[in-house]
Amino acid sequence: MTWIDSHCHLDAAEFAPDRDAVRHAARAVGVQTCIIPAVHTAHFDAVRQLAHQHGDVYALGIHPLFTPQAREADLQTLAEALQQHRADPRLVAVGEIGLDGFVPGLDMARQQLFYKAQLKLAQQHDLPVILHVRRSADLLLKALRQTPVKGGIAHAFNGSVQQAEQFIAMGFKLGFGGALTFERALQLRLLATQLPFDALVLETDAPDIPPHWLYVTAEARAQGVPQGRNSPDQIPRIAQVLADLRGVSLETVRLATCANVCSVLGIETV
Repeated sequence: MTWIDSHCHLDAAEFAPDRDAVRHAARAVGVQTCIIPAVHTAHFDAVRQLAHQHGDVYALGIHPLFTPQAREADLQTLAEALQQHRADPRLVAVGEIGLDGFVPGLDMARQQLFYKAQLKLAQQHDLPVILHVRRSADLLLKALRQTPVKGGIAHAFNGSVQQAEQFIAMGFKLGFGGALTFERALQLRLLATQLPFDALVLETDAPDIPPHWLYVTAEARAQGVPQGRNSPDQIPRIAQVLADLRGVSLETVRLATCANVCSVLGIETV
């Protein structure tokens, strides 16, 4: 079986000791393609090089959590990078961009400045976007209505059915990953069974959002046990959780989610 991880930060510092081995391990279980989104201009070269090295694809953007240290000049750097690499078939989206209403102390007005500017760049370059959606769905949707783009992926989606339907109507697929594996995530699990199959994609957000079998509790972390590191080789096991929830075969999940990623990002079918 071949799989796609629609959101993997392979460039993250957590993978520095064994980055190539992590990618090879994922390929060994069938993860043929990873989408590697940048989080800041300083990461642009790394995600592009990794995508070319491992046969993956990438996105360029400024993450909302990096807006405090980002400068408006970075938007020009992004514009120039999108222009420079516009003929690169491995550049498939603008991302990771969006809004975060969860982390305390973030300036929402500043986040919106960067988000809206990056939507305009995606529109200009006719590229889909990869969205960070955390307690921000309504604000994201409002800006998308003002600056429509070529669809994309709402990463780690955990909103309402109504919000999901609005994203879907705008050409978006919704990303599900490690959070889905927790039995207490009742609302998220219900959402994953209610939405149409052609709206779902699988992701890890590696090294973050570990599935329950890698998760280390706060109590254990306080005693010095490190948090489990998520990795793209977890995709088939996460997919099995989705298959069980929906009462379908693993192959049904694979075919649907891979086709969805390929269609929304314009990459070759695997």
